[in-house]
Amino acid sequence: MTSILIAEDDDRLAALMMRALTDAGFRVERVADGGAARAAMRSGRFDLVLLDVGLPVMNGLEVLADVRRTLPELPILLVTADNVPAHIVGGLNTGADDYITKPIRFDELLARINARLRTARATETRLSVGRITLDLVARTVSSPIGIVDLPTREFELLEYFLRRPNRVIGRSELMREVWGYETARSSNVVDVYVGYLRQKLGPSIIETVRGEGYRVRD
Repeated sequence: MTSILIAEDDDRLAALMMRALTDAGFRVERVADGGAARAAMRSGRFDLVLLDVGLPVMNGLEVLADVRRTLPELPILLVTADNVPAHIVGGLNTGADDYITKPIRFDELLARINARLRTARATETRLSVGRITLDLVARTVSSPIGIVDLPTREFELLEYFLRRPNRVIGRSELMREVWGYETARSSNVVDVYVGYLRQKLGPSIIETVRGEGYRVRD
């Protein structure tokens, strides 16, 4: 499921946005200030961000400039309360992929989100973390031991890890997001597939965090 971060300090607007996006099938989280937005964006949990310009602590443009140094590919849409061309151009030049102005029309917001996600998926061909590179077109993996072909489920599991480097991911989340089960139907299926990846790519590729889950470090 696609995860979207809403960085918006207006409680009422944030609630409306969350409802609209949840109803559209997205997983949504919300933060209310620029510092929290920066930390959440750096976590690697999100596929797209809606970033309000007028956030407290750090404004949206400051957050944008900061995270673009390390997250150049993350789709970010600015949400602005004005329609001043200079402000919009400044945001786009700072690294925003698109923008939308308040008051928000939710049909337009959904259209812009879906367009940006389509563009991001169409242009992305490789995903690299540390010494592992996924070729998203050929569906192969380059590792220190060579190029490996993986079955679909193993490839999807590894891709899920690599899109969230340094984050501990629990078994229930992996079952839900990779297998599509809300609850674990088999208590050890994640462990078995992690074992397959370790056999093929090396034992250190995925770290076990006892009692919590797994992690891939960058």
